[in-house]
Amino acid sequence: MTQTTSTVSQTPTGAGIASPAAPGTAPGVTEAASGAVNTGGAVAGAPGGVAQAATASTEQVASAADGIAPIGSDITSAVIVDGTLWILIGFSVATWALILIKGIQHLRISHHNRVFGKHFWSAPDFQAASEQRNYSGPAARVAQAGFSTLIEADGGTTTHDLEHTGDRQELLDRRLRQQMQKERGSLESGLAILATIGSISPFVGLFGTVWGIMGALTSISKSGSASLDVVAGPIGEALIATAVGIAVAVPAVIAYNFFIRRNKVIWAFLDDFAIDFVHLALKTSFIIKRPSARHTAAPRVSDATGGRKHVIDDEELPAKGAHA
Repeated sequence: MTQTTSTVSQTPTGAGIASPAAPGTAPGVTEAASGAVNTGGAVAGAPGGVAQAATASTEQVASAADGIAPIGSDITSAVIVDGTLWILIGFSVATWALILIKGIQHLRISHHNRVFGKHFWSAPDFQAASEQRNYSGPAARVAQAGFSTLIEADGGTTTHDLEHTGDRQELLDRRLRQQMQKERGSLESGLAILATIGSISPFVGLFGTVWGIMGALTSISKSGSASLDVVAGPIGEALIATAVGIAVAVPAVIAYNFFIRRNKVIWAFLDDFAIDFVHLALKTSFIIKRPSARHTAAPRVSDATGGRKHVIDDEELPAKGAHA
């Protein structure tokens, strides 16, 4: 009895099933119990392996997401910066096209005003000046509007409505002012585009620069290096947008100021011409007759003998009938 108690007390805790069998127990039963204990230990260790596998999979997915995020941000930054540069290039093309068009327009206007002014002031009288109709330009169109108004008033073709109310001087002033406003609108066409390009181009370039710097700093932070050779390249590429924006804005602003100055000169010339036109019309009591047929070149036709025969005007018929 004493020996049996000593043996049980030396058995480790939890190994009671694997302890020697009690007297009278079959050996096969003891081996089956030991196998069951080993199987339970294997099953208990299984959940730990599954957790380790799940943790490894999560780390791989997170690593892949971290690798995709910088690539997406870099692509977005490059697209925005490139789009900004293309917008600025379009602004530059529009600026130089308007500079060319407006330059040609002002050269033609200066030439036409100079030629018309020379012939207008060299006319013998106001009636003779009204018969000069082969000229173009703002000054010629203003004069033509004035002459047409006076001819309508003299011929009694003026209709009785609100547009034609007032005396001849008021009607003449109104028509001259309306024509001058039309010429002013033609002169100022396109200048709003130049002003807009000159105003917003630096800010568009600055937007591209800021966005490019943000993308560059993100890439630098992901690379883990802040050396000069790593920082200088992306930051320098981003600053190009600001430089291009300034390069686009400077010609637009200069051209806008130049054409505004030219428009003021032309407008002052037209204003002085309109005032002088009204004074000349006042001397003739605002009366202008329609151009007579004798001031136009009469056509000539060939007779049967091949010579040139003058076509008789309507004014010559009564005179020839009197001589007959």
